[in-house]
Amino acid sequence: MEHDRVRTRAWVLHPDIKTEATRRDPSAALEEAVSLAIALPDLDVVGSGVVRLPKAQPGMLFGSGKIEELAQMLKGEDVELVLIDGPVTPVQQRNLEKAWKVKILDRTGLILEIFSDRARTREGVLQVEMAALSYQRTRLVRAWTHLERQRGGLGFVGGPGETQIEADRRAIDDQLVRLRRQLEKVVKTRSLHRAARAKVPYPIVALVGYTNAGKSTLFNRLTGADVMAKDMLFATLDPTMRRVVLPDGPEVILSDTVGFISDLPTELVAAFRATLEEVLAADVILHVRDISHDETVTQAEDVEAILGSLGVDENREMLEVWNKLDLMPEEEALARRDRAAREDGVHAISALTGEGLEDLLGTIAVKLQGVRREEHLELAFSQGKERAWLFAQDVVQNEEQSETGFALNVLWTDKQRAQFHKL
Repeated sequence: MEHDRVRTRAWVLHPDIKTEATRRDPSAALEEAVSLAIALPDLDVVGSGVVRLPKAQPGMLFGSGKIEELAQMLKGEDVELVLIDGPVTPVQQRNLEKAWKVKILDRTGLILEIFSDRARTREGVLQVEMAALSYQRTRLVRAWTHLERQRGGLGFVGGPGETQIEADRRAIDDQLVRLRRQLEKVVKTRSLHRAARAKVPYPIVALVGYTNAGKSTLFNRLTGADVMAKDMLFATLDPTMRRVVLPDGPEVILSDTVGFISDLPTELVAAFRATLEEVLAADVILHVRDISHDETVTQAEDVEAILGSLGVDENREMLEVWNKLDLMPEEEALARRDRAAREDGVHAISALTGEGLEDLLGTIAVKLQGVRREEHLELAFSQGKERAWLFAQDVVQNEEQSETGFALNVLWTDKQRAQFHKL
């Protein structure tokens, strides 16, 4: 039962390093790191703080005075785990664990833990395990017997692997090869599903955005689905797809994807490429933003950078969806609505209350219609498959039967025309 789980007392530290070229606002970064920690059910976050550093020390990250000061504080608070919001080298981790007599987890390790806890589909579980192994391979790791378990965390936090041991790299590599083979099978199945969908070519609309921007709430509102939607980072990890009929428009497939985050571990960007392939196949991308968040502009830049690294070109149809108007003071919300109304390709909405969704769906329908043109087609009686496809696409304006077959007038896009000729 949930309340029987042993919770680990954790403290979150954000090192604000002066020499870093891309420094984030330290208080916002700390707030996000605490949200990440809270997303793990086994952790009890008892405190947090920003540690200002002139530069990172190679052996210990922090200076000796700060190490001593933090050691006293952590001891006084009975802290068992310290989460450091940034990269920590294996040497720094070992030295800090010795000095503070606690476990240390860096940002990458924490995000891997969350992903492990949330992944539900076979693909998600395999990708997390591969990412965790790639991460562990670079450091002296704890025993990784957790990989034998079916569910649960990665063993960085508590669990069976508490003693530090030398990683058996060959064993990890064998495990990676095995997982890669399994993942290839899963990915192949997904691409077969995608190919099958292409034959009944519903356009794909993909939701992307910073984690906790409200993508899953919007997805549930539009599809009537029951995807986990919580005010929590990384609530959705596995891609979910549902059919949606647009008002006065085509039927589309809506795809909900994993949330993005700044400084996403490189292991995870690689491991979750397959999850994000749906975005590459999308006809329209909806970039959902939490417009009520203080860091909304920085978050949007992070999302755009990741989309660029995935190979999503700038010519792709994209709409910006300013979500969570319901969380803003009325005056601010009004200013956002006015600004969105003036800007092309921007919609201000509340996925929770449904405000602005009708207009958004109308715009998606227009984007997907493209420029439609009328054309006259003659089909033989033997071309039943082609005729059925045209009706399924809802492009037939009228049809007359002749002695040799069917004469049809269709109104369609260039894309539909090309798809028809492929049949």
